[in-house]
Amino acid sequence: MNTTTTSTTATTIALGRPGLLARRNLGDWLFALAIAAGAAYAFRRYQASMDGYEQAILVGAVPALIALGWFWRSLRALSVGVGAAALLAVALYSRTSDGFGADLAQAENVFLLKYFLSSQSAILWMGVLFFMSTAMYWIGLFVRSDDNSAQRLGSLMAWAGVFMALTGTLVRWYESHQIGPDIGHIPVSNLYEVFVLFCWLTAAFYLYYEQHYKTRALGAFVMLVVSAAVGFLAWYTVARDAHQIQPLVPALQSWWMKLHVPANFIGYGTFSLAAMVAFAYLVQRQAGETNWWKLAPLALMGIVLCLQPVVFRRNAIAGLSSYWAVYFGVAILIVGGILAGRRRIAARLPAPEVLDDVMYKSIAVGFAFFTIATILGAFWAAEAWGGYWSWDPKETWALIVWLNYAAWLHMRLMKGLRGTMSAWWALAGLLVTSFAFLGVNMFLSGLHSYGEL
Repeated sequence: MNTTTTSTTATTIALGRPGLLARRNLGDWLFALAIAAGAAYAFRRYQASMDGYEQAILVGAVPALIALGWFWRSLRALSVGVGAAALLAVALYSRTSDGFGADLAQAENVFLLKYFLSSQSAILWMGVLFFMSTAMYWIGLFVRSDDNSAQRLGSLMAWAGVFMALTGTLVRWYESHQIGPDIGHIPVSNLYEVFVLFCWLTAAFYLYYEQHYKTRALGAFVMLVVSAAVGFLAWYTVARDAHQIQPLVPALQSWWMKLHVPANFIGYGTFSLAAMVAFAYLVQRQAGETNWWKLAPLALMGIVLCLQPVVFRRNAIAGLSSYWAVYFGVAILIVGGILAGRRRIAARLPAPEVLDDVMYKSIAVGFAFFTIATILGAFWAAEAWGGYWSWDPKETWALIVWLNYAAWLHMRLMKGLRGTMSAWWALAGLLVTSFAFLGVNMFLSGLHSYGEL
């Protein structure tokens, strides 16, 4: 009798649970309507400029964006805000025109464009906001405060940085189409553009985990790698005038780029996030260690990671050497400060189980998207160069990255890998990933040599 009653009750609860669509409120449906309306307008306005594949991407993006907005409601306000800011920039540009389209010279004449909404201005704001966010997160770790206002401010600045990065990316996309025929392209084609992509993707994934686990303590570590990328981007912009929009090289003139590159950088971003969480885990585990020689491996790893931007240059001495000296000096101070203050930092970090879980989920998400990116890259290679795989250095190192994280996931799921060993592996994985991302282009020639510095 009890078994029957329990079964009936469970069935009733299951049958009475509202379905996915039934659980949607008015805000959900208004968001879905806004996404669909925007896509319909884009399809009607730009259909003649898109081939069948690009039209399919646009149509497929609609349910994907709606699902993301329903899954993570914070994205709805972000999406609407970015869309409004980008449309305002387009409207300001379009008030005057030159021989081809909107007059891009207005970026120096219109206040909002010059200081906020042109692509370069927005991306500069992204960098400033991410630096300030990192500082606020670290202040929050050391300042005793019940409301943790410093870390709350750091989180708001991280959101603002993502907002400005996305706005700058969309406006840059528009600007590229106004330069001349066949110039316009999605801004994921060179190191400058993909560094912007890496920064906001990594920050956005972190902000999701911050909300999901209800802790802001990890922002201090994760935003360090974002700030390091911003530092590299700042140097690259000045040293190479990299913010200038250039025509695509023939190998990049493919719709595959629109899928392959973003999927690849979801992998890079989440792998980097996992590595910084692993660093936090190791700092927490070493909080009570008094023998400095036992801290040496962690200090050495931190220094090696700091050295990467300097190493990944063909000439690490000539040109802007003072910038890199300051960069490296600040990085060393940060690593030393973390180790010196490890006890206080460890007390503010989440439980080791939470850190371990964030590591695992980040690597799992990154591995899934990196796998997709690798498959898409093979199809792109077949179209561009006539073969799916050529053992080009970039392809070889992409395979090494894939095998590294495949082994990590295998050891975790099959052998129960946890704790210090998995954290060291995840942290070392950042070195492998960074070389695949930058080092290959700096030191090894091949079919992907268009990404050289």
